[in-house]
Parts: sequence; structure tokens; C-alpha cells
Amino acid sequence: MLSVLRVHLPSDIPIVGCELTPYVLLRRPDTTVTTDDVPETAPLDGHFLRYKWFRIQSDRKVAICSVHPSEQATLQCLGCVKAKIPVAKSYHCTPKCFSDAWQHHRVLHDRAASAVNDNGNEEEEVFGRFNSSSSGVINNSLSSSASSPSLTNGSAPLYPAAVTQRSGGETWFEVGRSKTYTPTADDIGHVLKFECVVVDAETKLPVGHVNTILTSRVIPAPSPSPRQLIPVEGMGHLDTDGRITSSGTFTVLSYNTLSDTYATNELYSYCPSWALSWPYRRQNLLREIVGYRADIVCLQEVQSDHYEEFFAPELDKHGYHGLYKRKTNEVYSGNTNTIDGCATFFRRDRFSHVKKYEVEFNKAAQSLTDAMIPTTQKKTALNRLVKDNVALIVVLEAKFSNQGADNPGKRQLLCVANTHVNVHHDLKDVKLWQVHTLLKGLEKIAASADIPMLVCGDFNSVPGSAPHALLAMGKVDPLHPDLAVDPLNILRPHSKLVHQLPLVSAYSSFARTLGLGFEQHKRRLDNTTNEPLFTNCTRDFIGTLDYIFYTADSLVVESLLELLDEESLRKDTALPSPEWSSDHVALLVEFRCCKNRSRR
Repeated sequence: MLSVLRVHLPSDIPIVGCELTPYVLLRRPDTTVTTDDVPETAPLDGHFLRYKWFRIQSDRKVAICSVHPSEQATLQCLGCVKAKIPVAKSYHCTPKCFSDAWQHHRVLHDRAASAVNDNGNEEEEVFGRFNSSSSGVINNSLSSSASSPSLTNGSAPLYPAAVTQRSGGETWFEVGRSKTYTPTADDIGHVLKFECVVVDAETKLPVGHVNTILTSRVIPAPSPSPRQLIPVEGMGHLDTDGRITSSGTFTVLSYNTLSDTYATNELYSYCPSWALSWPYRRQNLLREIVGYRADIVCLQEVQSDHYEEFFAPELDKHGYHGLYKRKTNEVYSGNTNTIDGCATFFRRDRFSHVKKYEVEFNKAAQSLTDAMIPTTQKKTALNRLVKDNVALIVVLEAKFSNQGADNPGKRQLLCVANTHVNVHHDLKDVKLWQVHTLLKGLEKIAASADIPMLVCGDFNSVPGSAPHALLAMGKVDPLHPDLAVDPLNILRPHSKLVHQLPLVSAYSSFARTLGLGFEQHKRRLDNTTNEPLFTNCTRDFIGTLDYIFYTADSLVVESLLELLDEESLRKDTALPSPEWSSDHVALLVEFRCCKNRSRR
């Protein structure tokens, strides 16, 4: 007979909006073991599995710690109460929690005073960290949703709400009848219970033991401070008569989403395990990506299985079409489904797909060694050059107008390159060679068509490095220290390290603008390179590795997504965190197409 051997949850801390999917191990009648579901519509040997989810509601009120939302609060900051800060921010689970958070917490008091003085009612905008209930105290009396005539969650049909048990001041409400359940705001602060039992298909009665799981209290989804799109004034290219020669804008997002393969507790021990789990991170990443509403989305470190099973279908619901290039697997020895790669999405109502190019740097390495490296050194050379990295180049056609009256009806094409140059920092020659190889490929496309270009991605290269210099300046100084590392002589002669694309880093636009309004944004730039102070922030490294480059003869920067600073991340907080689910920061730029000028 069908029987349940084991039931457990990957994470016992449920978060609002993040689907809970229990792991259910079954023994079939033929004694084989499986995790496949056995629904009522397809019983096995006259039996199927029935699932139920319950929410426990206590008669006593519960307050949740503002720093550790999975913990119940034991103390409250009276200063917050006096300053009329949202009460949810005033609770802490332990004296140590309050002490550790004091430096950041004190800022709330200062901001509260400032907000009241300036506007009188700005608390939620200034202090909103979690999407919590307005009071911050969980009132465990019957909620309106609990007493509503019908409920639904997951794929289960509507069914009458049922109070199944009440004892010791606790009431259990049935909230779901499918295997999965997605906690709602009504569940915040409450424990959930999952039940799984084998049922006789004929009698509809349970057979054998009921397997149950109790979760921790449901916590609200952490909500980072919103990032605004900042207009960049004075950046338009002017024609001889003083007019900006373009119309129509579009936005481009570039984001390294941190592959689940790399998101280990060993590497990111400072991040709570529940916030590092893929079921949580994927929902948080999706909310962030969709929230930017970009026309073009370039993602790096997207696992092939996550692209097929999550990103592609979920972003399709929001009007995006996706293209994907998985890394090659000559070096990687794990499950090929978990190899990451680059994914480029575009809104179907804004662009159409014209052409796709795939760059495999392993193939380029093979061609290079065949042409330049002696036979006796080829194996050593390939071991150094082969890193499985790829680039995805997509040519799109705009569906919106970008042309002035002098070019009616002309097709507006756009070339978007998306790459992740994942090379160890000691292999400076390999990193520069890969960037140079990509740029030479883009030059060939530019030679065949007069087309604006975007080069997006994680280049694992800090501002001022040789790869950055090549991208931004079109050449590398022969005396650059990075060129000293070249055991295979693949960078010689140094005069070949050039390209003719008029590329400019989009975020350097902040440094070229005037006005007091931009001073706070300029403070988040490096004074020597005009690049962001960081796009990657971990306990071991903080610096800029990600860029969006554009051809300045055909595109103009209109707006930039504001940069994060240390205050945005909270003091002593590295990425990833409960609020930000990658160790990288997303970059977003609004562009306007303009009339092409002569290229260098």
C-alpha cells in the first residue's frame, strides 16, 4: 500500500509571498521510493495523498523583532514610541539585538524628527523596512479573511473555510488544500501546520498515520528602500541647430543574480540561511526585477534549470521574451542542469528579436592556441584559457518611434551584449583577452550595420583595470601593470589591444552633470574613475565589477537608477541579505536613441 516515509520543509521559516513546497518521500505498493505526487485525480492502487495547511491563531498578542523577524520580541524602544516611529520598528528580541542595532536604530530617531519637522507625516516612507502590518503587533483575534466564506491557495479549488480545532487559547484555521502554500499578510506572526495523509480513493477516508510539520512564525518579506530613477540633465547630444536629435526612450537592466550553486552558507555565513535559500531568493529577485519595469533585462549567473523552470515562465507572465546562453562545461564537473549562463529578456510590446549571436570563449581559446602556441605548450595554455565563459549578443528591433522627421519609417535596431567574465583575479591576461575577444566580435557586427550598441554584464574587473580601460577608453596603456601578467604572450603586441567602438560607461554620466541635486549621487562615485563605489558588496570584497557601456554616437543617457550607499545597506551589512538577494547591485539606465555621428 502507498505510504509516507518522510515529510519536511527545506526551510522552516515561512516568508510572505514565498511558496512553501514540502518534501514528501513515498513508498509505492511495489516498494519503490519516490517523491512524485499522487493526486486524487490519478490514484495509485486505490489511494492518493491529501494535503492541508493550517494557521494557528493565539488569543494573546505577539510582537515581532524588527531586526530578526523570525523571533518574538521581548523588549520595546520607548524612544521610538515617543518619536512616533512606526511601532513595528521599536521591537527587539534580546538586549544584545537592541545593542548591536543601536547605531542604525539611532538614525531612525534622527530621521523621525527631521521628517516630522519637514513634512509631518513621512514615517512609513522613511522607515519602511519590512512589508509588515501597520501596527507591528499581531492581533490574534479573528481576521476578516479567516471568517470569509471561501479561500484558495496554490492550485486547489475554492472551498469553505473551516475552524478545525480550538484548545488552550489557540484556534487552527484551514488555509490551503494543495501540496504547496504561499503565506499571506494574514499569516504574519503565526505558526503554520502542514498535514499529509494517505486517503482511500473509494471511501475518501484517511489510511494510516497523519504526517505533520510545524513551521516557525511567518515573517513579512523584507523590503529594501526603493531606488529611484534619477534624470540626468544636460546629457543630450545636440545637433548644429541646438536640437536634441532623437525621440523615444527605453530602459536597460543589468544584474548578476547570484547562482544558487554559489550561494552557500560557507561563502555567505553572515546571511540568514532562510534568506540564502533559493525558494526565498527567487521570489525576492523576481519582485525586484519586475519592479524595475525595464524594457531590456540582462541577467548573469542564471542556472539553466532556473531559467527554464522559473525565470522564463515567470517573466513571460509580465510580457517578456527570453533568450539564454549556458556556459560551456569543459571545466565544470557537476550537474549540467545547474551550470549558469547569461539570460537576456525584452518586452514583447517594445522590441522584437532579429538575430542572436553566441560567443564561447573556450572555442576562441582553442583557435588561439592552434594559431599561436607550440604543440608542447598547448595543454598548459588551454588549462589557463578555458574558463567556460560565454557572451550572448542579441539584435533587437524597436517597435516604438526613435526617428525624427528626416528619417520616417527607418528601422531602429539595437545590439545588446550580455556577458559574465568569471575569471580568477590572478589571471589578468585571460580576463583582458576575453574582453578583447568580445569587443572584436562586436566590431564585426558594427561594421556590417550602423547600429547602436550596449555592452552589459559582470566583467569581474574594477575601474582602472586593463579590461575596464579597454572598454571605456578603447585602448590599454602599454605600461599598464595588468599587462605584466602574460605568460602565454597572448596580449602582444600591446598595440593590438584597441577597438573602434565609442563606448562610454553609463554611470559615469552622474559625474558629468551639474547642479546641487546631483551632489549626493556624485558622492557614491569614485573620484578618479567616475564609476560607482561598488556594485558588489560582501564581507571579503567591496568594489565595482558590473557595467553598462553604450555607444555614445548613437545613444544618450536620460536617467540612471540611483546607486546604493552603505546607509542603504545598513551598517555592517554585506550582500546578499534578507532585503537584497544577490551579492551584486542591479544597474538600470534609461537611454534615448539619437542620430549617429562618426565613430572613432
